[in-house]
Amino acid sequence: MERALAEARIAAAEGEVPVGAVVLGPGGEVIGSGRNSRELDRDPTAHAEVLAIREAALVLGGRLLDGCTLVVTLEPCTMCAGTILAARIPRVVFGAWDEKAGAAGSVYDLLRDGRLPHPVPEVAAGVRAEECAALLRDFFERRR
Repeated sequence: MERALAEARIAAAEGEVPVGAVVLGPGGEVIGSGRNSRELDRDPTAHAEVLAIREAALVLGGRLLDGCTLVVTLEPCTMCAGTILAARIPRVVFGAWDEKAGAAGSVYDLLRDGRLPHPVPEVAAGVRAEECAALLRDFFERRR
């Protein structure tokens, strides 16, 4: 989570919503990292999770991330949850809950919806939640 928090801090410094993510390979090494860059890239899909997953897929040489773990500072949204399922990531760890758009247990629970034709990933929520939430809170307070 420390590496994901570092990515989130960089995003905040760049004027982006401070969300960071890393993908850990089967051996625990970082194989992908990302931070929100929707404004900089002018890309509505440039969420931290999507960028980290794209990088990890390039490193592994395929679209499936079996045996990997995604670590992200904020609960994934529906787009990111769909990307996680499409990549078949078996473990997701996140920090702060997203009470407005979360799709891993708060507003929706897309990741654990057994009706979908994807394996259900293990989800660990609330890891360093206060620290992750404080980054977001401070960012939005400064913008008001």
